[in-house]
Amino acid sequence: MVILKQTKDIQNFIAQQKAAGKRIGFIPTMGALHSGHISLVNKCVADNMLSVCSIFLNPTQFNDKKDLEKYPVSTEKDIELLLRAGCDVLFLPSAAEVYPGGSDLATTFDFGYLETVLEGATRPGHFKGVGQVVARLLDIVKPHTLYLGQKDYQQCMVIKELVHQLGNSSPVVTICPTTREADGLAMSSRNRRLTTPQRALAGIIYQCLVSIQAKQDNGNFDIVKKECEELLTAKGFVTEYVALANANDLTLLQQYTPDTPTVALIAARIGDIRLIDNILL
Repeated sequence: MVILKQTKDIQNFIAQQKAAGKRIGFIPTMGALHSGHISLVNKCVADNMLSVCSIFLNPTQFNDKKDLEKYPVSTEKDIELLLRAGCDVLFLPSAAEVYPGGSDLATTFDFGYLETVLEGATRPGHFKGVGQVVARLLDIVKPHTLYLGQKDYQQCMVIKELVHQLGNSSPVVTICPTTREADGLAMSSRNRRLTTPQRALAGIIYQCLVSIQAKQDNGNFDIVKKECEELLTAKGFVTEYVALANANDLTLLQQYTPDTPTVALIAARIGDIRLIDNILL
């Protein structure tokens, strides 16, 4: 695996690979890698792409500075995982490489409705930061395909909108299924911060999503939502939202709508750790 830290070096390397007929697959990450990230690398490799992974802890997408400070960093372990997965290139830039003019001067994007609901409502400014960094990384790497995980469903939709706004030279976006622990907990870098008792309870979020899915044929979502909120509260969670939305545009739905592609989404805190998950109905 080639490890590159400077923009000019990775751009030169990728230009050489493209000249040799290689197609570029890109997996952007903030590090603290787990099997979910590695599944994206595996998909990229299976698609016969030159696999390029980036690790950059982007400060502009954290509306809570304490969350940024507590975000786990494990670069040496991340490198080992990528090596074992057969990743071809790791881009490991500094903030100065990603934002040479300073992050305050970076381009911002308007994602409209997508940044006003759910994650956008609870984390103001978050998606503008996501748009900034992904646009910059895409400009540096210029991949043919971008690989994302479904766990961050709303973020996937924001990035698809970003790619649309960037135009015809932008990559194809491939969204891969959420990777889960044995009890259903969606794999996340933040899971490392869970205490043993918290970790024992965290799978309840997925249980709630499965319940929402199972009751869609003849259920009343108001009742199911209340059941989920009461269960989460009883187990010590603070629920931010339990929601149904159109899976294509994230328009919120008040009830099960059989003829509409639907996604159920949950965000809840246990202690000071915020967990999100979703399931397609």
